[in-house]
Order: sequence, then C-alpha cells, then structure tokens
Amino acid sequence: MTFTSVIRNAQIVDGSGAPAYYGDLAISGGHILRIAPSSGGGFSDSELRQLDVEEIMDARGLVLAPGFIDVHTHDDLAVIHNPQVPAKITQGVTTVVVGNCGISASPVSLDSDPPDPLNLLGPKARFCYPNFSDYARAVQKARPNVNVAALIGHTSLRNNHMSSLQRTATQAELTAMKQQLRRALQQGAIGLSSGLAYGNAKCADTAEVLEMVSVLAEQGGVYTTHLRTEFEQILEAIDEALLTAREHRVPLIISHLKCAGRGNWGRSDAVLSSLESAAKHQTLACDCYPYTASSSTLDLAQVTDDIDIFITWSEPYPDQGGRPLAEIAKAWNLTRYQAAQRLQPAGAVYHCMSDSDVQNILRHPLTMVGSDGLPNDPHPHPRLWGAFPRVLAHYGRELGLLDLPQAVHKMTGLSAKNFGLQGRGLIREGFCADLVLFDYDALESAASYSEPQKAARGIHRVWVNGVCSYSEGKVLEGRSGAFLFRSAR
Repeated sequence: MTFTSVIRNAQIVDGSGAPAYYGDLAISGGHILRIAPSSGGGFSDSELRQLDVEEIMDARGLVLAPGFIDVHTHDDLAVIHNPQVPAKITQGVTTVVVGNCGISASPVSLDSDPPDPLNLLGPKARFCYPNFSDYARAVQKARPNVNVAALIGHTSLRNNHMSSLQRTATQAELTAMKQQLRRALQQGAIGLSSGLAYGNAKCADTAEVLEMVSVLAEQGGVYTTHLRTEFEQILEAIDEALLTAREHRVPLIISHLKCAGRGNWGRSDAVLSSLESAAKHQTLACDCYPYTASSSTLDLAQVTDDIDIFITWSEPYPDQGGRPLAEIAKAWNLTRYQAAQRLQPAGAVYHCMSDSDVQNILRHPLTMVGSDGLPNDPHPHPRLWGAFPRVLAHYGRELGLLDLPQAVHKMTGLSAKNFGLQGRGLIREGFCADLVLFDYDALESAASYSEPQKAARGIHRVWVNGVCSYSEGKVLEGRSGAFLFRSAR
C-alpha cells in the first residue's frame, strides 16, 4: 500500500471541537489513510520503512486541521474562470459553497444584462449554463483548486421564468420554477438559496418561497436565506425564515447573520435567543463573517449619513471605484444619496455593524464561518482573502473569543454536517484529505480595506483531495478540487 506523504509531529485539531492532540498522519489516494497519535508513539521507524513514502514532512510547531469550508461564497464563476482561486487556497479554504443569496450562475438564461444582484457574479457572456448539469461539467472541466458545492438561487429561477421581477410569481411561473429546481436537485445541487432583501426578490411573498421550499422537502437539500431584512424588522424576517423551513421540515441556514444599521446595534442577544428557541424544534444554523462591514451592490435604501460607505465599482463611473461615497459626493457637490444615484449600477462596502454584535454571533454554537466575498469586485471587501485567518488570529488568538478547536469546528466539521458534505470537514481515517497546515502563533489576515487582495501570513501548506495545492507562499498547479454532488443525508 502506497502512502503519498506522511506528516509527522503535527498538533492535530480534527474539526470536531475536541481538544487538539499530537500525532502523525498518512495520505494516499486522496484520502487520510492512517492517523498515529503521539500518545501511541506515532509511526515507528519500522512502519515507515514498510511504506512506500514519497514525502515525509516534519510539522513540529504547526497545527494540522481539516481544510476550511467557506459556506457562503459567490465564487460560482470564479472557480471556472480563475480556477487557481488564490483568494481561497491561500487562506486554507479547500471547499466553497456557491449560489448564495438567491443568486447562482446556474440554471440561468438571460435575454439581456444580468439583473441586480446577479450582476455581482459577472457580465452576461459568462452566464452560459442553462442547466445545472452544464455548470457541474464546466466546473469539473476547469478543475479548480477547491471543491465546489452549489445551491440554486431563487432569484435566478425568477429571472428564468418571470416577465417582471417586481411582483410575486403566478401559479404557472411557480410551476416552471419548481420544475427547474427539482431537476437541478436531481442533478446534484445541494439546496435552494434566497435573497429576499434584494429588489428583484423582495416582491416574492412568503407563499412563493414556501412553494419553492416544498421541492426541498420532496427531493432533499438545505434552504439558505439572506433574510428579507437585517435592519429594524430582523426578528420578523427571522420568523418568516423559520416558518418557511419548519412548514416543510427542511434544514434552515440563515446567511451572514448580522444586526445592520446603528439603530439595530445591540440586538444580537434577542436575535440569537429567537434562533435558540427555534432550534429546539427544527434543524437550523447560521453563518457570519468576522468583520463589521458588509458588501454588495450599491443599495439606495442603505445610503445614509450614519455610516461610512465605500464604493468598490461603478459602471458609469469606473474611475470612482475605490473611493468613499462621502468624498465622491463632496467632489460632485451632491448629497450622498444623489451621488449614489449617479453611480448606479455600482458596488459598495457598508460599515454598518458593531463589533460586540459580530463577536456575540460568531461565538454562538449555531454559527459557522462564511466569507461572503465578491471575487468580481475590482476592490473587494478584505473578507474575500482574509475571513478565515481573521477568525483564528484576531477573534481566537488575540481576543480569546474562541479557543482553537472551537474556531476550527466552525470552519470545518460543523459546516460539513450542516451542508451534508460527507467524508469532509474532519480529520478521520478514510475521510478526504482536505487539510491545512499553519503556524497558529504567526497566523494573520493581511487583507485590509485599503489593500484587500493580500494573502494571509502563517499558512504553510494546503492539500485538496490529497494533492498539495499551496506551499510556503506559492499557489501550485495541483488543481484537484472536485464537484460535490448532493448526497442523501
């Protein structure tokens, strides 16, 4: 039996939340073949001599963890057009969940430019996957550096079958949307996402969403939702999401949970209490990113003098990308709202959260980590390149909000469980060898709001399905990511 490589003397954090231990690990054929804890002596010299080992690596002083699972991404097209995905592999991410917030690259058919917020993914020419199976084949052909699991976007389905998105769907439109969702689930999609806060989905009433979620009950899959609002009416929006999933006994995941807007700060206790009560009766979880700023398309409803807003791109005024809205407005002698109107369509970063709420949500047992990064932004939010190291280094090591096993669990084992990613998320014999090796003391997210596209420091190696894809600061040509089709739970 051939072991491709052996990692020795690592501090192993296995993704379950259990305490770390020291040991050796052997990889072969894309899987973890054997684990030998130091308490049992690790691999003996005689055992190593019996193995056909291509590489032995001494990981003394380093942490070995499951590869991080980014449960909230918009990497749908990035994994095809930029398959090395440096923003993810350099921070230890080995699996991405795409198709969030109701927007997915597939199945999509466009007659004109992609409507907001589908335009976050790219221009019309890149939306060339009218069937989910087309998209899955394209990812497999691209062979990205990360594994890919895909949700189906509710807004994408609305785009395909509705003449106007500024209303709820008719019964005939619903029937067509449900059939397309059913087909995609049969072809391996892992669930449905909605983005009810966006202008092209907010007219969908609760009955429409309930109808769509009924297909998940029939076929299997998870329901993730960008709530109808994350501002003052957040508790009512959470109630709608809980009802929608509970009605059909479908697992619910609330996307990038936050208390947005100054008037909403300090309400995370009430929000989390609502979820805790519901979790006694239904399966649910949430994700969040470790920053106090959000990022999306420029939404006029969020333009206020109360928070700082940074413009990441503008279609009519591309030269204004990378500047604060207040600065642009002053230069144009306009109010911030008037300047935002002129910049449309555009993207923005909103400094709209309090750190105490972020910490409260992040440390909660129901919470996973997702970056919500936007790879198509020319000046992205730093979460795209730095979310996972920031959780470990800033909120874990520096602030002591989470210990190392807890933090890793939120990025690995908990994520794999909630999304049904079998054989991943844990360091176990027989599991896929998605692994990250890092120096916990030196780990740091280098990405900032001013310089967002910088690789993390302290990540030594990353393996995807047993192939080394990142090593000592270099993205390698491993390209061993797999498309993860939905499995029966």
